[in-house]
Amino acid sequence: MLKVQNPGITGAFLFFGEIIMKIITWNVNGLRACMEKGWKEFFLQADADLFGIQETKLQPDQISLDLPGYHIYYNSAEKKGYSGTAVFAKKEPESVRYGIGIDQHDHEGRVITLEYPDFYYVNCYTPNAQNELKRLAYRMQWENDFRQYLKSLNMAKPVILSGDLNVAHEEIDLKNPKENRNNAGFSDEEREKMTELLRSGFTDVYRFLYPEKTDAYTWWSYRFRARERNAGWRIDYFIISDDLKSSVSDCTILSDVTGSDHCPVMLEIF
Repeated sequence: MLKVQNPGITGAFLFFGEIIMKIITWNVNGLRACMEKGWKEFFLQADADLFGIQETKLQPDQISLDLPGYHIYYNSAEKKGYSGTAVFAKKEPESVRYGIGIDQHDHEGRVITLEYPDFYYVNCYTPNAQNELKRLAYRMQWENDFRQYLKSLNMAKPVILSGDLNVAHEEIDLKNPKENRNNAGFSDEEREKMTELLRSGFTDVYRFLYPEKTDAYTWWSYRFRARERNAGWRIDYFIISDDLKSSVSDCTILSDVTGSDHCPVMLEIF
């Protein structure tokens, strides 16, 4: 069972005698832009124990965040205004890793790993295969290497992975599967890599809890009033080690929260 080591953590709350830890993931599509649309107000109200964001699109010296009670970790891309991840943590981790230890993959600020006594928290922004799948070959190499990274962590202690994984795994995970077959994010190759990951000792928390839930999306195109029509994709995930399934309380898609073309997803786990 996953245990929160510090019972005094603000934001954690009692659930049938256990302490619930709240984790939120959100692709903000530019942190500075999202802040102008209410990001900080949502952050403070959410009061999460861990809050991972993707597509920060900034260097740490380009922003000043006053978040009392939080430790802040950035992994920015070398290319300015591109990619990037950040984690805001109430409890200081035992260690922090930036990237996955492979030079080919570690220049775009895509992964931050926080180590705690009983688990690893991994925040990830998976590379997009891009139009006409022109980056698919690289994406396949990333998938293989990232899966091995997660498996190596999982040998030491359970893993909680969150982030924009840039794939809708099954047809239920997007509004128009037939029209999008083999587009970036719904290619057979990308979907199979997700299947391989889940077969390697990991669980897609939302589908574990809600296997038949339809119209549950986390990203909508800015075009064609897609969000208004809920013509979206579920590409933002919590993936956990199978050993943690019994510790899950809930996983919620916060589709009413705006500020980005993605919405936040929240995991409650004890």
